[in-house]
Amino acid sequence: MSLRGFILRTLRFAFDLRSWRAGLRAARLPSLVIAAGSCGLGVALAYRDGRGDILNAAAVMVAGLALQAGVNLVNDFFEFRQKRVNDKVSHLGFSSDDREFLEVLIFLVGLAFFGLAGLVGLFLAWRTSWSLLALGAFGFAGGFFYTGEPFNYKRRGLAVLLVFFLMGVLMVAGSYYAVARTMSAAVIFQSIPLSLLVSLILLGNELRDFESDTHYGIRTLAVRIGYRQAVILFGSLAVAAYAGAGVLSAVGLLPRPWLVLLAAPFFVPPLLFTRRPPQRRAPLIPLIMLHHLAFGALFCLTYFISA
Repeated sequence: MSLRGFILRTLRFAFDLRSWRAGLRAARLPSLVIAAGSCGLGVALAYRDGRGDILNAAAVMVAGLALQAGVNLVNDFFEFRQKRVNDKVSHLGFSSDDREFLEVLIFLVGLAFFGLAGLVGLFLAWRTSWSLLALGAFGFAGGFFYTGEPFNYKRRGLAVLLVFFLMGVLMVAGSYYAVARTMSAAVIFQSIPLSLLVSLILLGNELRDFESDTHYGIRTLAVRIGYRQAVILFGSLAVAAYAGAGVLSAVGLLPRPWLVLLAAPFFVPPLLFTRRPPQRRAPLIPLIMLHHLAFGALFCLTYFISA
């Protein structure tokens, strides 16, 4: 296809509402609570330590959200190309050729979000330290190869473990460093409860897609250990997150821990949905996102109040 043909076809898709609906679905907007929570916690901890910087804080939030949006879009492309998932937008009635082209556009938009995150990262590195670029590059690589080859750590059963570090500990610590311009060992410990809940979201996704992943031979952690054991791990991660908050409070690293407990009731509905049959399990993810939003907001609030 010539460049002119590509541009004209892209413009046609840009004015097709179906394309926007498919793109928004690929972006998985509710999942952005992960980046918002992790970056928000890093910012809250920086303000708690008296090292707040409103410009850097705003830039951190933009970079984190752009990075995750890019991850979601790029991995949607990889999943489609690998033909290991059902077409998520088949109801929109695209022809096979248009569907292929749409996924290319989704991939390019994902790269554009990565580019935005990179530009903001350069700004933060200029204001803070150029070593921050190494953290950003590591986060980019981790997100890109979630389903990207040759690593594709989702099918290797490593997603639940790696997102704990990539979208949890690393994102919280990097956000803190970008705002506070220093690092504290306490931040690593304070990031653990929220990081466990990031892993919880990924495991919930694997539980929802358990039958589909089994059918397509995607060896996620849930598929490897079995559905029942994965549900037990699902509940254990939540318990560990709240227990971790308790430990932080006991050693003086979490003020007002009772605030965090207010999020616990939000975990009950997603836990109940793990017991539903496959065709009735779809609400599991939005419900677990809601729990993450509640926990993350209250967790950050405890530090903002103390600041």
